Amino acid sequence: MSSGKILLGVLAGVAAGALIGILFAPDKGSETRKKIVEKGEDYVDDIKEKVGGLIDDLGKKMDGVKSKVDEMAAGAKKKAEEPKVSTN
Repeated sequence: MSSGKILLGVLAGVAAGALIGILFAPDKGSETRKKIVEKGEDYVDDIKEKVGGLIDDLGKKMDGVKSKVDEMAAGAKKKAEEPKVSTN
């Protein structure tokens, strides 16, 4: 299973647990709704941060792959341009 799916599952579980805890708390309805909105905003911010980190990591990996491909292409071009010596 990919780490993204695991992270999403964990976050969904935490969100569901927090929501259930808030709903069973002995507060007024308006207070409960306010807490739900605040928790939701917190979770959205956390998810945005995690996704941003994943995107940054993917970008760095893609840059590394691109530089390796560029190096390989330059090496192949150099090798192709070398004069061929016949052994006859």
